[in-house]
Amino acid sequence: MTTRLSLFDSPMFLGFDHFEETFNRLRKNSAEGYPPYNIEQTHENGLRITLAVAGFTMGDLDVEIEHNQLTIRGKHKDDSERLYIHRGIATRQFQRSFVIADGIEVLGASIDNGLLHIDMERVEPESNARRIEIKSKDSNKMKAIGVDSVNKKEPEA
Repeated sequence: MTTRLSLFDSPMFLGFDHFEETFNRLRKNSAEGYPPYNIEQTHENGLRITLAVAGFTMGDLDVEIEHNQLTIRGKHKDDSERLYIHRGIATRQFQRSFVIADGIEVLGASIDNGLLHIDMERVEPESNARRIEIKSKDSNKMKAIGVDSVNKKEPEA
């Protein structure tokens, strides 16, 4: 039996297993170096990821987001008609992933001069606070037998 200790094993972090999975994905992706990329802040709430994808066309690239993970894939189609004497421009397939925080919306992607730009914006989340009604076990039993202790009406005269 193997026991693995983690920060998220604490009872204070119930239901945070997805964070541990996210950290594992980040650790795995940090070892990748191709293609190189930049992340910049374009305005107060705007972000842009730029990847160097020289030699790739729009048809060679795929950008998708699923479960807060932005994934960019590139797969170059083989051009068997060309005979290279030297091939120094990398055209190998790649997959680069970024974990996107809640509240970040991907606006779109564009390609310009061999650079793939993915624009994002931080949106203000709506408040989802709500009041939880507190019930006692005694009031539930009383309601079950037909006695309503809260809305008890006095007989009319």
